[in-house]
Amino acid sequence: MGADFPILTTRQMRMVEEAAIQSGAETGGSLMERAGRAAASAIADHWPAFAETGREALILCGPGNNGGDGYVIARHLAGRGWPVRVLAIAPPATAEAQGAAALWRGETVEMGAVSAMPGRAIGLCVDALFGTGISRPLSGEIAGLLRGIAASGCELAAIDILSGICATSGRALGDTRLPEAALTVTFHRPKLGHFLSDGGALGGKIVTCDIGLEPWSAEAGDCVTLAGPSGSLLKRHGHKYSHGHALVIAGGPGKGGAARLAARSALRVGAGLVTLAPPPEALPENAARLDAIMLDGLVDGDALAQRLRDPRISALCLGPGMGLERARRMVPVALGAGRPAVLDADALSAFADGPDALFAQLHEAVVLTPHEGEFARLFPDLGRKLRDEPSRGPAFSRLDAVRIAAARSGATVLLKGPDTVISCPSGRAVIAAATGVNAAPWLATAGSGDVLAGLVTGLLARGFPARDAAGLAAWLHAEAARRFGPGLIAEDLPETVPRVLGAL
Repeated sequence: MGADFPILTTRQMRMVEEAAIQSGAETGGSLMERAGRAAASAIADHWPAFAETGREALILCGPGNNGGDGYVIARHLAGRGWPVRVLAIAPPATAEAQGAAALWRGETVEMGAVSAMPGRAIGLCVDALFGTGISRPLSGEIAGLLRGIAASGCELAAIDILSGICATSGRALGDTRLPEAALTVTFHRPKLGHFLSDGGALGGKIVTCDIGLEPWSAEAGDCVTLAGPSGSLLKRHGHKYSHGHALVIAGGPGKGGAARLAARSALRVGAGLVTLAPPPEALPENAARLDAIMLDGLVDGDALAQRLRDPRISALCLGPGMGLERARRMVPVALGAGRPAVLDADALSAFADGPDALFAQLHEAVVLTPHEGEFARLFPDLGRKLRDEPSRGPAFSRLDAVRIAAARSGATVLLKGPDTVISCPSGRAVIAAATGVNAAPWLATAGSGDVLAGLVTGLLARGFPARDAAGLAAWLHAEAARRFGPGLIAEDLPETVPRVLGAL
């Protein structure tokens, strides 16, 4: 997927489907047949030798249209020579599901019969129970069935989304412990729940099948997008100042490592110049570690104000290793200059006791980059809502929280995590997902957040708008980690950036 690939809510997906049906070009039954056939093909492609293993595919069908998809999948897998059996937890309840069930000629068993089924061992379970329509937690019986099948060593494929996951928030409803799917097959566009929270962690490989809805895509309206590669990351012709000058404010002696990581990352992502600005007494240790990055000793906020008289400084980074007191003195000066800026780490924690005072100074060219703990300190009400166990869907999501936070603060907010979520004050949002088969667990290492802050700063210095800079930086950050692989430490990330850029 490239940059700005749209992701739908369940409501938006229904709008697209309804537009297709109302046009007369499609019916619910035709869409179900096409979806089931495409899903069967995706499953067969994922397990190409399954029919020869001597094991059976068990299709779990719910009463709604997700279950209807399951009956179609069963028919098409059986047509490929797969041993297939259907387990129906309830009779089909919609006209489309009833029609699909009537065309299934194979064996169907009821709930409770799994343990008594003779013959081949179950090698694959297809979850077509509830899909994106679920709004309440799974019953204990159904959750236990899914866990038991997974515990037996049977692989799991989910249709549309793993049952029990809210497709809008990605959160597991209730306190249900859900198994992990190896494959999730969805249709037309990915859904938010495929990337957020538990959905991102448990969905496995996401395959999106085209079922002919493209002519009605515009009916979805404005969408959240998925961050991805973009040729705009590459530098064009120009001199160093035409690519921006980033100023990274550093902390005192022995505290400069985080800011050096941020500065090096800003330079690697294409800022024409980067200056590191520690207190004067910390200049010698930083000079011993840096060559291409310039140095400028700044005592306090007055010195920063004097430095910002240079109009060529195009972006600032404040926070990594800065120290709380230094942040309290210098952040207001930096914000008062109106330049694009990244506030990270200490620049956020310094205002946790009175975040409204910080918000009053922010502007739309500022990017806040909190992790979950920092986010909860700045926005305690939103942090509590994210911690509360969701009992019904659609549940409050990280996306909801970040949109509210951006509107409240007046800045772009990037909430770090495997499912990094970014929103500008207008609510335009992007997700940079390092989940499922695209996970980058090696990013859970000291200093990786400082690198991300530097990448955002470098792109701001180059002239990228705040939301675009944050989304591209978050994708680049995770892609560098994926390319480097196990054993990654933060120092490796800036050095891997050229390989990612070269591949573009």
